[in-house]
Amino acid sequence: MAKKRKRYVCSECGYEALKWNGQCPECKSWNTLEETIFDPDKAKEEEQKKLEREQATSTFDSEAEVRKISDIKVTSEDRLKTGFSELNRVLGGGVVPGSLTLIGGAPGVGKSTLLLQTANNVAENYDQVLYVSGEESERQIKIRADRLNSTASNLYILADTNLNSIITQIKKLQPDLIIIDSIQTIYNPTVDSAPGSIKQVRETTSKLMEVGKRKELPLFIVGHVTKEGSIAGPKVLEHMVDTVLYFEGDQNHSYRMLKGIKNRFGSTNEVGIFEMNQGGLEEVLNPSQTFIAERPEEVSGSVIVPCVEGSRSILAELQALVSSANFGNPSRMTTGVDRRRVSLILAVLEKRLGLNIQMEDIHINVAGGFEIKEPAIDLGLATAMVSSFRDKPIPSDFAIIGEIGLSGEVRAVNKIQKRVNEASKLGFNKFILPQGNLDDLSQNDKLSFFGVKKISKVLDLILGGE
Repeated sequence: MAKKRKRYVCSECGYEALKWNGQCPECKSWNTLEETIFDPDKAKEEEQKKLEREQATSTFDSEAEVRKISDIKVTSEDRLKTGFSELNRVLGGGVVPGSLTLIGGAPGVGKSTLLLQTANNVAENYDQVLYVSGEESERQIKIRADRLNSTASNLYILADTNLNSIITQIKKLQPDLIIIDSIQTIYNPTVDSAPGSIKQVRETTSKLMEVGKRKELPLFIVGHVTKEGSIAGPKVLEHMVDTVLYFEGDQNHSYRMLKGIKNRFGSTNEVGIFEMNQGGLEEVLNPSQTFIAERPEEVSGSVIVPCVEGSRSILAELQALVSSANFGNPSRMTTGVDRRRVSLILAVLEKRLGLNIQMEDIHINVAGGFEIKEPAIDLGLATAMVSSFRDKPIPSDFAIIGEIGLSGEVRAVNKIQKRVNEASKLGFNKFILPQGNLDDLSQNDKLSFFGVKKISKVLDLILGGE
């Protein structure tokens, strides 16, 4: 008879340790290691019983067939359109049959709203859609559907948490799309643990994936997130699914952004932008015009930068406020940009240009709640900070593009023509950009391009350098 042993299992990621630690070595979460008693004999017995139960209640009796990859025909029409062009873009052109998509996001950001509206769109344009909810009753879903005007005749609602019941209804209905809201509420009766536990989440997702792959039924599952912003449950959940999307948004803004973290059928750089209002979510088809619509005129510290997210170019307004520090340590507040990148640019400005700006309070903001991570906004950031520092406005018809190196050089960026085209559509006709990008642009008599190699040249052009 094997000896019983203690184990400590992380409730966040499933990591197992032989002794307790305050912090999980795998996911770095605090106070998540919980003591469990491991009995090898009992574990082997339970594993055998589980195998027998699964064989008795197998989802499908038929076995998968072996096929040559050259015999498999795939066309663009195979993708299912969701009715949202923004969602289709993030997914890579639509929903692939048999794919499993995980959507995470903070509570109240609009995950259920997005999926209910998507279910309604698909039900109107295709055939049957099954929306499974483990958090709301049928009546509660109907109230929300009436508010969102999402009451298509082919949209079916199932308020249940039993995995076997859900699979039975899926096999009976054979819907074009299945939505599970949320995966943490579904439980498998053959698994001896509570709903939402690591084992339950892993096993229920595995069963649902088997259903989708065998019958080529696409599934969307909603995943709760932890306080750190990552999807709750074992990390293996993100490895199992085909696509991982995060629905993000600031509670103080009406805009929501859908980002792809993993996508086996498309790019992970795409971003979909929505606006939340009383009637639900609406697509923002021209985010550039939306983000710069309220830009103030003749105010220092404001600059327009064309940035690229996936296959689209978006204009964003960078705002900088530089003021005298009233206390010993100057503050650095950033919203929408990386604080470390701002510190790096400040060091370049002080070292290469001799600007005594490090001891000032500096606040950076991207208007509209947009978040930018690419280095092509470096030149715009530097110009906005110097503009506010000198209290000299940047001309309103300028757009600024470029990456800054540690020696103060301006480096070339990618997709320069796409950035220029987007800015010119909205009336910007003067561009400050890296010298190395000039040869990549098509000539246009209506547009003026100023190529620069050093950051000092930019300040001479638009701020009257000292």
